[in-house]
Amino acid sequence: MRLLDLVKLTPLMEQTSGRPEIVIGLIDGPVIRGHPDLTGAPIREIPGKLSSTCTRSDSLACQHGTFVAGILSAQRGSSAPAICPACTLLVRPIFSEIALANGDLPSAKPEALAEAILDCIRAGTRVLNVSAALAQPSVQGERALEGALDQAAKRNVIVVAAAGNQGTLGSTAITRHPCVIPVVAYDLQGRPMNHSNLGNSIGRRGLGAPGDRITSLGAGGKPVTLGGTSAAAPFVTGTIALLWSEFPTASAADIKLAITQAHSGRRTTVVPPLLDAWKAFQSLLTKPARRRLP
Repeated sequence: MRLLDLVKLTPLMEQTSGRPEIVIGLIDGPVIRGHPDLTGAPIREIPGKLSSTCTRSDSLACQHGTFVAGILSAQRGSSAPAICPACTLLVRPIFSEIALANGDLPSAKPEALAEAILDCIRAGTRVLNVSAALAQPSVQGERALEGALDQAAKRNVIVVAAAGNQGTLGSTAITRHPCVIPVVAYDLQGRPMNHSNLGNSIGRRGLGAPGDRITSLGAGGKPVTLGGTSAAAPFVTGTIALLWSEFPTASAADIKLAITQAHSGRRTTVVPPLLDAWKAFQSLLTKPARRRLP
């Protein structure tokens, strides 16, 4: 698959499909649990106000959650990238299937996102994937969100977040938090896509990943092809899960440093570099204190 080669994921995926003790938190829409390409995948639900199982396969929330889950947890050999199917996926939905029926992009209030982040931390998440825009931002809501992200940092949880698809220059309460790795969508030629949001914090601490014509699982059973930063973020999340599976004694700081500083040199632009999964793996191999599993 060319897009996996673009970010040097193929050799890392040949090393491992992940380990169940590496827990990924997925804050997104609900997931079609009965999809045949998710059969046997270690997927669990974090109870919340919304069900983690789709009740309407035609809703945008269900389509979005199933699509992102496929990038991470689908069976190898399926139509989806299926980066780390042996890692545990904890689904914590925040997108209402009813509210998203008008075709808007998935979004959540900062307070709801903060609550979901804390739920994932309490459930043992090691790496958290957030592909959501903020709706109705408020000072109080953003303080709650910053507090939840502070907790993630204290508990050594790595947060990966989609930078957004408005084509703006700046930051949000998510992308400017120091514990977050913001992700920009790149095309198949390795260029940042015009609609991806950019900014100083995104350029300094973020990464680029494939976000152009990504095919993954569809809620209706057939594969679907989508793009944008929501499709790009799980490539970074899945890479972190595989690296942690291979180097289980590595700290969150070790993993984050390896994946974000695979490119040498100080970052001075608003555009983050493209993910290099294999270089991050090799970087961890050079650290003798970090045991790699046989």
